[in-house]
Amino acid sequence: MTEDLTDKYGPWGVVAGGSDGVGAAFAHAMAARGMNVVLVARRVPVLEASAAEIRATYVVETRTVALDLSAPDALSELTRATSDLEVGLFVYNAGGDDRSVAFLDKDLGSHLELVHRNCLGPLEAAYRFGGPMVARGRGAVVLVTSGAAWAGGATLAAYGATKAFDLILAESLWAEWRTRGVDVLGLVLGKTDTPSMRRAFDAEGKPYGELADPDEVAAAALDHLADGPTWIYGSDTPTGGSPFGALSRRDAVLAMSRGASAHGDDA
Repeated sequence: MTEDLTDKYGPWGVVAGGSDGVGAAFAHAMAARGMNVVLVARRVPVLEASAAEIRATYVVETRTVALDLSAPDALSELTRATSDLEVGLFVYNAGGDDRSVAFLDKDLGSHLELVHRNCLGPLEAAYRFGGPMVARGRGAVVLVTSGAAWAGGATLAAYGATKAFDLILAESLWAEWRTRGVDVLGLVLGKTDTPSMRRAFDAEGKPYGELADPDEVAAAALDHLADGPTWIYGSDTPTGGSPFGALSRRDAVLAMSRGASAHGDDA
């Protein structure tokens, strides 16, 4: 789909986790297709620099909202900050984990922040922003999830669980809204070239290996917004099922554990 996004969905898009990596790539790709963008992230200087670059490159408007998406009132504040806009596309990209360690080696507060950002955040965003889309009869929601969602794995307990939540949430909303004019896509990523991914590998002294390009990820997602409920980036069968196929749950968990390293692959 290369049409102007505003023709189908509306004039404004919101990217939660939009300051760098996949989020920034989404913002640029949306702007290139004619959509004004709201960038949401914690780091104000990076956020403002990204917005300035978009304004200088494309003939669109931008707005920045500095928020910590793990804060309890983050989505209500974002709703207030965009109440004058018709938001036609919402991309929830926040929620990477740049430190993959055993469950008890990370403090409880960090786990709870991750759950809030990765579970409560997208659920509230879908409710607050998806509701008006359904009422208007047009719009799209992208929830960025991860290959860590396919099965449990050592050092991935909280992160994988939250990404599984996002996957099921996206698929369920697609089932409810697909006849209401609202496209929902659960975008499943593997290792992607983002700052958080590089930090994770650098911290463990591991080579990056083959990483997906964020610009290509964003372009593919926008091209396939209407092809939900799930798009598995980089897969030969992107609308297919789990790559673990017919493996038992036990074998899938063991396979995921063997392959687990760092899964900060989505922001």
